Amino acid sequence: MKKEELRYLQRLSELYPTIGKASTEIINLQSILNLPKGTEHFMSDLHGEYEAFSHVLRNGSGAVRKKIDDVFGHTLSNNDKRSLATLIYYPREKMELVKKTETDMENWYTITLYRLIEVCKTTASKYTRSKVRKALPADYAYVIEELITEKAEVLDKEAYYDSIVNTIIQIGGAEKFIIALAELIQRLVVDHLHILGDIYDRGPGPHFIMDRLMEYHSLDIQWGNHDVVWMGAAAGEPACIATVLRNSIRYGNLDILEDGYGINMIPLATFAMEVYGEDPCEIFELKGGSSYNALEKELGRKMHKAIAVMQFKLEGQLIRRNPEFHMEDRCLLHRIHPETGTITMPDGNEYKMLDCAFPTIDWEDPYALSEGEQDVMDRLSQAFRNCEKLQNHIRLLLDRGGLYKVYNGNLLFHGSIPLNEDGTFKEVEIYGETFRGKELYDVLEAYVRRAFYAVDRAERSRGGDILWYIWAGPNSPLFGKDKMTTFERYFIAEKEIHKEKKNAYYRLLENEEVVDSMLREFGLDPAAGHIINGHVPVHQIEGESPVKCGGKVIVIDGGFSKAYRKVTGIAGYTLIYSSYGLILSAHEPFTSAEAAVSQETDIVSNRVAVRYAARRQLVGDTDNGRALKERIEELKELLDAYRKGIIKEKK
Repeated sequence: MKKEELRYLQRLSELYPTIGKASTEIINLQSILNLPKGTEHFMSDLHGEYEAFSHVLRNGSGAVRKKIDDVFGHTLSNNDKRSLATLIYYPREKMELVKKTETDMENWYTITLYRLIEVCKTTASKYTRSKVRKALPADYAYVIEELITEKAEVLDKEAYYDSIVNTIIQIGGAEKFIIALAELIQRLVVDHLHILGDIYDRGPGPHFIMDRLMEYHSLDIQWGNHDVVWMGAAAGEPACIATVLRNSIRYGNLDILEDGYGINMIPLATFAMEVYGEDPCEIFELKGGSSYNALEKELGRKMHKAIAVMQFKLEGQLIRRNPEFHMEDRCLLHRIHPETGTITMPDGNEYKMLDCAFPTIDWEDPYALSEGEQDVMDRLSQAFRNCEKLQNHIRLLLDRGGLYKVYNGNLLFHGSIPLNEDGTFKEVEIYGETFRGKELYDVLEAYVRRAFYAVDRAERSRGGDILWYIWAGPNSPLFGKDKMTTFERYFIAEKEIHKEKKNAYYRLLENEEVVDSMLREFGLDPAAGHIINGHVPVHQIEGESPVKCGGKVIVIDGGFSKAYRKVTGIAGYTLIYSSYGLILSAHEPFTSAEAAVSQETDIVSNRVAVRYAARRQLVGDTDNGRALKERIEELKELLDAYRKGIIKEKK
């Protein structure tokens, strides 16, 4: 036996010091391998739509209602099933309504507890008792375990369970137990959650989504371009801060910054009124904020213009200190002709500007911030970097997230893999070196982490610049277009110049040879693997399918964001990967949590694609199963070492 192997087995023997303990663990792990694999849920492009996201988690994309149907079949009416499902989704709120109309609450508690216990038993049946025990709320763990575990040694089981339920009600604990059972069911129907990016921007509640994810039992996150720009802002990168502010103001979501994260907008508002007080800022109308009054809308337009001008200046500075980004064509301020109100674009064509009032631009040095702009940015940068709640949310993205993930035979990422038109991997220059395919992802992710963890200030700065590049760079795997035409959309009327050409990736998704090469690049078997990504909304309303290349690629951006629903025709997708196979569900718009409770409405989810496995998938077929098999082999080696006297038992 090699010295390294012996040293490892000696360390392992500290965990399993006897033949008996090592043997017991082998038996335990072997039994786990033969359980059905846990259910994975995939969601993408949430864009701050917290209520819809929360409801999908609560109902498990329809999994909770299916469990109720499995348990009760035709023994419960549809109305009773719907009421029970609503109670599981919103136990506190539903019980408050029930108490207003129910005359015999004790009887209601009894019936409800028994129904929840039965649903809980079925939901927990695919997991080990140890895993279920870890999911139980600490205060009620023992009693709930007694209620959902079959007791073979108890002769009169009905009387045994009756005594427990009656005692719960008599001591006034029914409501707390109902809440605990409902939340346990919610937790068990989704074993693992994948978020494929774009939690932030557009909608009003990304901070609420992040709060929910902070508490979630098992998840991973693939960063989206909108997440990355918020990460850059949290790192103090000025161009990212300006972008986050402009997006928030444009969509009427300043409440996220002011109330959600406590970032003070007064310095920007004061500056905007001082500099643009007489400017109507007509082209900077807000897309959201319908509840704003006339004065708030006017201030919003001025703040919108102020931060947009600062963004274009800061982006110009960043691009010029990083010539290897090859984005000089995005530096446009020096191309403006203020005397004629026109601009000469990089293609040589001249266009009339819709707005040419730029009191803060020094035309001798157009990318320099004015003294007032610099003061505003300094204050904002300090506020972003010192916001504890934002930093905690970004820490979750760093700890649980990355640019891609390979998980149970699937390749997960938000956007695209940069490709040439012939389907080969595109070479992308990053700080003087070129990278492609998986290596490009790995290098970019390493630089992102340096923005937060590097000790060297220059490396941290490089990481911050990369965060902005990932947001807007032409070869960024999260952006996937030749340019971001934000400036043109504000200032130039001609729509042909607003176009953003997508990377070849999106035109080659039906090319099986190209898709297979991408799967192999990330170490997956093309015959069994899938690419799952979001980023680009699927125009289902026009007949576009989210399933590409014979099922090898699944695009799950279905329009959670209200801004995209007019082109998708739906309100988001959830991909479900259970032991039986893959199911893609399309959701209809969610009204509100209040309506879900009072009217017992649910998100209607329609299956748009189903791919059943040839046989039921077990834990042994998963990545975790492979790790467990490795541990079993190691434990068998430890047993052999004990029996041969190479390692001594520690009794």
